[in-house]
Amino acid sequence: MPVFPPSGFFPGIPFVTALFDLYPIGTPLIVGMDAGYWTGAFGGIQDGVALLTNALLHSNSGGGIDGIRSVVRIPLRGITFVSQ
Repeated sequence: MPVFPPSGFFPGIPFVTALFDLYPIGTPLIVGMDAGYWTGAFGGIQDGVALLTNALLHSNSGGGIDGIRSVVRIPLRGITFVSQ
């Protein structure tokens, strides 16, 4: 009997992409990384990165860092959590 997901499910694509399956384009999200988190609108997944539009980087203590960026490319391998 086959087992799902098969071994090597989608080589090169981390399972973190499944965290974005339910979110339509434009959904406000919080995307966590080791050194902080981004807030912005979901722009899609492309070439191993998650795209956020109108995004702001926050430190782990909660303060905003720098200013709002029109588009941010976050490597999927660096994502620790996704929240709406």
